[in-house]
Amino acid sequence: MNLKKRAGALNKKLLIGAIIFFVILIVSFAYPPFSKRDPLEMEGMMFEPPSSLYPLGTDNFGRDVLTELIFGTKTSITIGFIAGSIATLIGTTIGVFAGYCGGNTDNILNTITNIFLVIPPILILIVISVSIQSRSILIMSLILGITSWPWTARAIRAQAQSLRNREHIKMAKLNGESLAEIIAFEVLPYLASYIVMAFILQVSTGILNEAAMSMLGLGPTDTVSLGTMLEWALLFESARIGAWWAFIPPGLAITMITFSLYLANSGMDEIVNPRLRGVV
Repeated sequence: MNLKKRAGALNKKLLIGAIIFFVILIVSFAYPPFSKRDPLEMEGMMFEPPSSLYPLGTDNFGRDVLTELIFGTKTSITIGFIAGSIATLIGTTIGVFAGYCGGNTDNILNTITNIFLVIPPILILIVISVSIQSRSILIMSLILGITSWPWTARAIRAQAQSLRNREHIKMAKLNGESLAEIIAFEVLPYLASYIVMAFILQVSTGILNEAAMSMLGLGPTDTVSLGTMLEWALLFESARIGAWWAFIPPGLAITMITFSLYLANSGMDEIVNPRLRGVV
């Protein structure tokens, strides 16, 4: 297969992932403003099966599962985006300065990163979440973001190290550019694709971590999310009584979101990385 055909296949891979994600994004963000239903309103009986009135049935509180699903998807994606942005910003900043500056700066920042990598993130998440009574979308995003950055820092650090001795960096130094200018105009542009891929993975990680924390009873307290839907289904044993509509839709939504993001990220990775597309 020639390079042109390979690139086309990879573009299709990226395109499919992007289309799936944006369809989910549009539905979850476009529907709520026009919805006449409150996702937390108890309208029907407990675990009513799907019907014309409730297309996906009701949950353990008699709430419309379809409405919860759409609003919950919006919440989970919002948390994922905010948490992903925070984690990517922290990880990129630490990784760039550690990799490019080297020396003591690298030693200090790399030590901090290694400490956070050694401590299981789930323990930090639990400790912080338990100590906070009210967990809004922003609070949840901050908690997830500040505990998810280390692996991004490691990846960006490795890439920044490879740029230190490049010709364009040496020329910038000879031209008298400051450290900030070199990083902003000479280093970051070369790392843009890696930063975007790190962000995509961080968004996916944020969504999965929110679901995990919610299933432990440590999710957002003022709204519904895909994770809290799974938590309620688990607590009230919906699987045991056969109320599949209470747990399959949120589980499927999480699967589709993360699958689309990983598919898009994989496509980008293969396009950017010559070894993955068979070019030496």
